[in-house]
Amino acid sequence: MLSRRHLLYAAGLPVLAATGCTPADPPRTGNDAPPTPAPTRSPVTAAPARLPREIPGLGPRIRARVPADARQALVVTGTSRRSSASTAVLYERGPDGWRGGPPWPAHNALRGWTHHHTAGDLRTPTGVYGLSDAGGLDPDPGTRLPYDHGPAFTATGRGYEGEPLAGSFDYVVAIDYNRKPGTTPLDWTRPLGDARGGGIWVHVDHDGPTSGCVSLAKPHMRTLLRSLDPRKHPVTVMGPEDWLAR
Repeated sequence: MLSRRHLLYAAGLPVLAATGCTPADPPRTGNDAPPTPAPTRSPVTAAPARLPREIPGLGPRIRARVPADARQALVVTGTSRRSSASTAVLYERGPDGWRGGPPWPAHNALRGWTHHHTAGDLRTPTGVYGLSDAGGLDPDPGTRLPYDHGPAFTATGRGYEGEPLAGSFDYVVAIDYNRKPGTTPLDWTRPLGDARGGGIWVHVDHDGPTSGCVSLAKPHMRTLLRSLDPRKHPVTVMGPEDWLAR
């Protein structure tokens, strides 16, 4: 005797296996409409990161020294008080806060930093100073600052680690420490007196410590010169990391 299962096969009727699972979809013909795809969620767009309202790394006492009208700040952070290694970041203030550029490796003076710079002490003065004038042996790369171009910026000799100094003054930006703003970086007027030193610049790095200046790689100096805008009252804020955080 044929079983019920065999009778159904003989009649051409489909048989579902009793597996407890949902049966497979029947075969589609050319007249069947394609299945409706499952709805997908729209991707969530991340909110843009908020800019810091204050320059990172500066404590309240140092922030208070930054002029209210300054909208550009070159922050030079020393590794320690006695180190000649530092990092520079150019910040610009907009309506939403301060936006920083990439960090640039830098050098400062051979003996580190000082809060009371004197001539020949081989230390870089800490503080907040204007950046108002530029110059160099190379032609003006396109800066908005007044630019003094000439052979008087020729650097000769060797640095403290035996490295050649040639090219160090191809580009310079005068730091307004003990100088008269609005003059060439070569002007030797010293409002605080000669004993307090001067001629503190940002200039091209020569792969070694400086006598008191801050130095950056030449491409970074070129970027700095093209970025600084006297209408934004640029300043430099510089010192060892723990002092800047005060």
